[in-house]
Amino acid sequence: MLRKFLFPAVLVAAIAGWQNAAAQTSPQAASAAQRMLAPGSEEQEFASDTGAWNVISTLRLTPDAKPIVSTGIIATRTMIGPYMQELMKPAPGSKTADFRRIAYLSYFRVEGCWQYVSMDTRFPVGIMPAKGCEKEQDGKLTLEFQPIPFVGFGKDVEGRMIDSNLVIERDRPGHEFIRQYWTQADGTGRRWLAVQYEYTRIGVK
Repeated sequence: MLRKFLFPAVLVAAIAGWQNAAAQTSPQAASAAQRMLAPGSEEQEFASDTGAWNVISTLRLTPDAKPIVSTGIIATRTMIGPYMQELMKPAPGSKTADFRRIAYLSYFRVEGCWQYVSMDTRFPVGIMPAKGCEKEQDGKLTLEFQPIPFVGFGKDVEGRMIDSNLVIERDRPGHEFIRQYWTQADGTGRRWLAVQYEYTRIGVK
C-alpha cells in the first residue's frame, strides 16, 4: 500500500528531473515547460481550497442498496506544485473505521485536460485515474474514470466491471460535493449515485 501512495510523489520527482535536464540542454524547450508550469486560474482556484474540510461519505454499492453513511471524516488539502493533494481519514476520536484515501487533481495545461487519481485503502480497487477535457459547466466539473473491476460481494472474486464518472460541484463557498455515478456491466444499463462526499470547510460558515 505504501508503494501506491509513493507513486504520485515519484512521478512528480521524475517530471522535475526531466524539466531540469531540458533547461540545461534546450533553452527553447525549457521556456515552453516554464510556460506550462506557470500557475493559471485553475491552480489559483486549487490554492484557495487548501486547508481542512469535514466530510460526510455516502456509499450505495447497488442501485437498490441502503446507503451507508459515514461521518467523523476529515480531508486535508495541500498544494504540491501544480497538483492539489487531498488526504482523507477519520478525524481524531471518530468512530469511523480507520482508512486512508489520497487523491491528486491537476489541470494538465499541455493537453488542456483535467487529470485526477485516487487511492483508497477501504476497497481492493487499485489506483483509479480519471480524465476530463471539458470545461466546468453550471458549476460542475465532470471527469471519467477508466473502467473499474469491482470485486463483488460473495466469497469469490466476481470482477464486475463498473463505468464511473467523477462530478465535482461547489454550490457555495466552503461547501462542495464529489459524486461518482456508476453503471454496472450487467446488461441493465442502470446508472445510480454510488459514491458521494459532502465537504464543508472547517472555519467557514
